[in-house]
Amino acid sequence: MLSLPNSIVLGMSAVFGTLMASANIASADAFVKIDGSSTVYPITEAVAEDFQSAKKGAVKVTVGISGTGGGFKKFCRGETDIANASRPILQKEMDDCKKAGVQYVEMPVAFDALTVVVNPRNSWSPTITVAELKKIWEPAAQGNITKWSQVNPAWPDESLKLYGAGADSGTFDYFTEAIVGKAKSSRGDFTASEDDNVLVQGVASDKNALGFFGYAYYVENQKKVKAVAVDGGKGPVLPSAKTVEDGTYQPLSRPIFIYVNIKSAERPEIRQFVEFYMKNAQTLVKEVKFFPLPVQAYTTNLEHLDKKKVGTVFGGRSEVGLRIEELLKREASL
Repeated sequence: MLSLPNSIVLGMSAVFGTLMASANIASADAFVKIDGSSTVYPITEAVAEDFQSAKKGAVKVTVGISGTGGGFKKFCRGETDIANASRPILQKEMDDCKKAGVQYVEMPVAFDALTVVVNPRNSWSPTITVAELKKIWEPAAQGNITKWSQVNPAWPDESLKLYGAGADSGTFDYFTEAIVGKAKSSRGDFTASEDDNVLVQGVASDKNALGFFGYAYYVENQKKVKAVAVDGGKGPVLPSAKTVEDGTYQPLSRPIFIYVNIKSAERPEIRQFVEFYMKNAQTLVKEVKFFPLPVQAYTTNLEHLDKKKVGTVFGGRSEVGLRIEELLKREASL
């Protein structure tokens, strides 16, 4: 058996160790970190699964759920590469990102229909007005509006059990602004969660429950919960692809987003992931029961990334009642 001098063996070990360390660094660098909205999660997770499969495991993508607000906190601290958001970035979050030197490209990826749901055994409220929803959810309702009959005398004298998005959720921000008139303005005596599956289970287990969450979670759980038609002043309308696209499902139809850290996008795996996302969004958005944007919207997103068009077209505030065509015009003007 050939015996090598110790000096050569030690030298080879050092070289091998360096090569292994380099390989580990390269491997560790090939990751994409995403966190934020539970509403956007199914879309981004579907993209992540297909992307990782296409890359044959060479890139690791992690998708967390801490709510839109929680996701932006991490994003603006530079802890993640991409933020899932069910509302536009707010002024305080813009300020936090600016302080940390985090610049971002805003990319609308789909439309969602915030869906009001009740238990399938509820036979008395197939429709509900925005005024009735406000009566239920406004801060003054806390401890006062506790029965269905107090909302509408035609409804039963039964306890009203409420389930809704948590305070860190963009869904909570949007719902309260659309229904109550001010973001985060809400009664506090309800079961709150950033995890929509918790809300589904709550409504499914109580005949007197009412809740709200994204359309995809409703579609996936139609045997457990029932959608309520919302009357925004022009008659009751159920959420559907048609009513979202034609703008009649108001005021609970809204765009949802990802935000990409422009510095992260210099890394090839981030760039490749975002390109994969935009090129496959139309198909995958439909698969997970959201409403895709026209192809041009995804092309515009990639153009903004190419040209490093950072910032938001919303000026640090959310907007209620935005239609798809209005969103596209606004994003195109960035």
